[in-house]
Amino acid sequence: MSIALVSLSAEGLNVARRLAPYFCDVEIHVHDSVEGATESHRFSKVADLTRGLFGRCKGIVYIMPSGVAVRAIVPLVEHKLRDPAVVVVDVLGRWAVSLLCGHEGGANALTLQIANLLEAEPVITTTSEAAKNLIVGIGCRRGTPADTIVAAITEGLVLRGHRPDEVRYLASADLKADEAGLLEAAERLDIPLRLISGAEIRASGRMFHSSAFVQDKVALPAVAEPAALLAGRRTQLILPKTIIKNVTVAIARENCSWSASDPATDSTGPAVPSKP
Repeated sequence: MSIALVSLSAEGLNVARRLAPYFCDVEIHVHDSVEGATESHRFSKVADLTRGLFGRCKGIVYIMPSGVAVRAIVPLVEHKLRDPAVVVVDVLGRWAVSLLCGHEGGANALTLQIANLLEAEPVITTTSEAAKNLIVGIGCRRGTPADTIVAAITEGLVLRGHRPDEVRYLASADLKADEAGLLEAAERLDIPLRLISGAEIRASGRMFHSSAFVQDKVALPAVAEPAALLAGRRTQLILPKTIIKNVTVAIARENCSWSASDPATDSTGPAVPSKP
């Protein structure tokens, strides 16, 4: 088995049901006290279940308090190259936390995948990833080749004196979840792709440049700038939307002090809040 989704509650079971269709080899495990879980495997103790899963799973997703998950895995942890990826998700699907085997075991990638699926906030504390503080927002037309997107990202970074290895996320709207060129570009650059929901972009109070063209095409006020701003924490644009090789690129830096009333500085159009 590849992925185990483990829940103690009916709320967590709902989250597991949302996730399960996106994994090829998956089992849902739910506590005996939860009623109506006919498609799930039952268990009575998390620790006992974990002992059975640890040696045969590529990843375990605990949809429960992190303390419960920690106590279950502590006696079993051996080595980052052998242990399964462990992710913890709260029962309302708001947070996805990479808990064990973040980089080598794939927990960071699994965390981001789950965050994209649930529209949750990914929490990744691996030093090699957390120390990176740039997010590149991308807007592109359907069918744009990966070569073009990679070149646009690289050129955009050069404009501000940065390199791809300083980038924590590429970011775009969730409508680009199946954009082959964008997915290949992220894989080629070895940078995770964070997808921001259209609803979050429309509801955001951050300032960014709107585009009538984008609004007409995808019913969003913009893509690259809000995706870059919303994919991180305490973000500020260092490269407002810039069209490079027909790809729109915007770059945000994390951990900046900012004010929601600060306008973006791009001269191609008015900076407007996403809320009316």
